[in-house]
Amino acid sequence: MTVTDMFRLDGKVAVVTGASSGLGVAFAQGFAEAGADIVLGARRVDRLEDTAQLVRDSGRRVLTVATDVADQAQCQALVDAAMAEFGRVDILVNNAGVGTAVPATHETVEQFTQVIDVNLNGCYWMAQACGRVMGQGSSIINISSVLGLTTAGLPQAAYAASKAGLNGLTRDLAQQWTGRKGIRVNSIAPGFFTSEMTDQYPPGYLEAQQTRIPSGRKGDPRELAATAVFLASPAAGYITGQVLPVDGGMTIA
Repeated sequence: MTVTDMFRLDGKVAVVTGASSGLGVAFAQGFAEAGADIVLGARRVDRLEDTAQLVRDSGRRVLTVATDVADQAQCQALVDAAMAEFGRVDILVNNAGVGTAVPATHETVEQFTQVIDVNLNGCYWMAQACGRVMGQGSSIINISSVLGLTTAGLPQAAYAASKAGLNGLTRDLAQQWTGRKGIRVNSIAPGFFTSEMTDQYPPGYLEAQQTRIPSGRKGDPRELAATAVFLASPAAGYITGQVLPVDGGMTIA
């Protein structure tokens, strides 16, 4: 196997949650271009067809499944459908997520709980379901955030807590599964990338934050997808339990 070959995912099956828009679309397309067949999960199943077509255009097979990751039973059903269709699951991209920007003294129980249920609990249910069927050489990639490592000027207690918790979950699952099951578990901590979540930010917020980024710009979703492909591939075979910021240097500024 050449070094270039080590970045390929031919014959693999990748599950991508939150795949109906934004970064999830970039992940699905990137993994398909690297050779993997794709299982797409999202609550808005009607919007998955556009993502599915991008996978087909890359010459790969695709399955779409309506999935709310906050519901453990739906996570298991997604994995069951993947096994029925493809007979294997090699990669999980835990991308589904929600966010709020509510001052801590005003945030309701429902608002806080919803974020934790999707961003943290949902990632655990998906990892648990995939971990039961994954074999040696498999990879789980949790999509965390730089807000699990630093702050960014908005009141985001629930979101920051969920992402910091996801980083801890990453380390523990890596410790449990890498040696015993051969499943590597890592997190990516994106900085600012254009998505539905960033569309909700106040006017001028992203521009103001760019002064904290040594690279001086927002990230390109394709850069994030390429990082995920690397972590899922044999090229990253000696990397596990890590949180990798992809943030243009924001966390060092």
